[in-house]
Amino acid sequence: MRVCHLTSVHPAEDIRIFVKECQSLVSAGHEVILVVANESPRVINGVKIVGVHAPAKNRLMRMLKATYEVYKQALKEDAEVYHFHDPELIPIGLLLKGKGKKVVYDVHEDVPEQVLSKQWIPSLLRKPISFLVKAVEKFASKRFDAIVTATPTINERFKTYNERSITVHNYPILNELIDPNLDISKKQFEKPSIVYIGGITELRGIREMVQAIETINKDQHVQLHLAGKFSPPELEIKMRKLPAWQYVNYLGWLNRQQIKQCLSDATLGLVLLHPEPRYVVSYPIKLFEYMSAGIPVVASNFPLWKEIVESSGCGKCVDPLNVDEISETIRWFLNHPEKAKEMGMNGRKAIEEKYNWESESSVLIRLYDELSTKRD
Repeated sequence: MRVCHLTSVHPAEDIRIFVKECQSLVSAGHEVILVVANESPRVINGVKIVGVHAPAKNRLMRMLKATYEVYKQALKEDAEVYHFHDPELIPIGLLLKGKGKKVVYDVHEDVPEQVLSKQWIPSLLRKPISFLVKAVEKFASKRFDAIVTATPTINERFKTYNERSITVHNYPILNELIDPNLDISKKQFEKPSIVYIGGITELRGIREMVQAIETINKDQHVQLHLAGKFSPPELEIKMRKLPAWQYVNYLGWLNRQQIKQCLSDATLGLVLLHPEPRYVVSYPIKLFEYMSAGIPVVASNFPLWKEIVESSGCGKCVDPLNVDEISETIRWFLNHPEKAKEMGMNGRKAIEEKYNWESESSVLIRLYDELSTKRD
């Protein structure tokens, strides 16, 4: 089929949208177009990327301008299936459905829950907006041909709206972040290094991570290798003023090859998100990427995360708000390198056997097979 993926928010080479979903569909024989905002047109690995010009001075204008431009381009592509990735594109999905197209809504996050913790939304408006978003998703999802969700928890809600609602986990590609010929058992940790890769915010635990590293450096030297973008940007200024910043190696934003190199040199990976409702039931891609690279993890002690970490034996879970517990757990890994190596190997084994994109892509392909035989 001729398939058109739509996003007004994500970059052209987004990992879930472009690297995983679009390229998997190309491999399955579909013609795939990706319409994105403010990107140059090009073809990469069989995916035709079409950029639309939608500059804006603020968030509201971006949403309105980008949505309109994406819709215009979507009509030009005249695809059989439209697969969109942002809640602000729900109106586009309904318009395309009205024109007789097959439409798939890809739900990356639990948006109503997200709204409740968005700092840029006035606190008095968060609950009403959350309620409105949920109502809109319910109304629209009943009319779409399929819903793809990133986690089972999100899928539980959407399954009540649309029977064709499936979960496609955002697990890592099997050999993207590790050399398949690497023997993890022979990995040496001559210079211990701790890594965190991802969005850098207060709620994702940046302050606790930096404070824990400071505590550890009172009796043994170790660096926190930090990669990603600060949000808001002012947070970086605040963190750099802390005495503990001297133990941080800030790498900024890294491409996938740089992330692979960073993980290959790491002793331990951190994923210490705060116990926000949306985080507690999430499947953090960074946890699985650390496991994929064969390094042990220290993760937040949410029940879902504990089940993953403990069942695979790939690390330890801690209270993400307890700096002393975090620092003591990191110190344990530094003082037990052989156990750390064993846990890293366990994590890699779990990825190979269960938590990989190769198994998830078959779920997506099967959905498209069903859509290709469906007739409105």
